[in-house]
Amino acid sequence: MHFVFMGVSGSGKTTVAERVAKQLGLPFAEADDFHPRANIDKMAAGVPLTDEDRWPWLHELARWIAEHEAAGQSTVMACSALRHSYRDVLRQAAPGVRFLHMHGSAEVIWRRIEARQDHFMPPALLESQLDTLERLREDEPGLELDVRDDVESLVGQALEYVGPLLRPAEAPVVGD
Repeated sequence: MHFVFMGVSGSGKTTVAERVAKQLGLPFAEADDFHPRANIDKMAAGVPLTDEDRWPWLHELARWIAEHEAAGQSTVMACSALRHSYRDVLRQAAPGVRFLHMHGSAEVIWRRIEARQDHFMPPALLESQLDTLERLREDEPGLELDVRDDVESLVGQALEYVGPLLRPAEAPVVGD
């Protein structure tokens, strides 16, 4: 199984995904680390990415998932995955890709972005991400998490969802 924590910048997807991956001992990928320098420079300058900018990046992420699938490893990833079509690319990498949507109001997320230090994504791009965001459809396996909850609660909810879906050898032991 492969779990992609998705949402707009500032939604907390990386924080929660990293903790879930660590608790489960699964490989973790931060999708921002896969962006080519041109994409990072563009976003840092306050220019939203186009689909043409995103396709090669999404295919790199899908390749990472596919490599771990071939090795028999479940994974955790933090990735915006804003559109259905972007999620389709990731789902094509392996069976069992699930999305955990870190969802919240623009006001809550705006405050989080403004409080961040040392991130290339300026707060001004939040509006373009919110305009691009397509929430999970009924036919997209996944879970929506409310970012107003504290991090520990979000991690707990994610683990409750993820745990039963893991291969038996990867599932957390009750009482750990």
